[in-house]
Amino acid sequence: MIGAFEKAFAVVVGNEGGFTDNPSDPGNWTGKAVGVGRLVGTRWGVSAAAYPGVDIARLTLDGARAIYRRDYWNKVRGDDLPPALALLVFDAAINNGPDRAARWLQTAVGAMPDGMVGSRTVALAHAAGREVMAEMVAQRLAFMAGLPTWRTFGLGWARRLCRLPYDAMSMEDVA
Repeated sequence: MIGAFEKAFAVVVGNEGGFTDNPSDPGNWTGKAVGVGRLVGTRWGVSAAAYPGVDIARLTLDGARAIYRRDYWNKVRGDDLPPALALLVFDAAINNGPDRAARWLQTAVGAMPDGMVGSRTVALAHAAGREVMAEMVAQRLAFMAGLPTWRTFGLGWARRLCRLPYDAMSMEDVA
């Protein structure tokens, strides 16, 4: 049986896709804003904005996997969360940052939203029902719809968010 991280990674990397260097995407610039720094791009969801020192164009899938596990999955304690919820939090961490993803999770389960997933958040996540997953997606959608780049990328983001609960159901059979 495939583990939770590997299954979640396959879903998220599929959402993120391969290489892109769209000049309208602030994540593709080393300066974290359109026209600031160098236009380097994004590959597998690893962006020039977050990783200005990484050779994005040559980043391998294994390299992306290592970054995803270290900087996103581990920070949101994906191994400790129910697998379906772990996918939603992990995807939010990749796309919107681990601190924000942790706060959305904490708000959804009724924990203090400090941005650090601790034992209380994990316990509340295990005690929570599926409505927590809907709350996570709703909070994320509301945030993303308010971004200035929504007009350019919003339909793709909305498709991703609508597909995630279905992908989360496939997480229930992981080890």
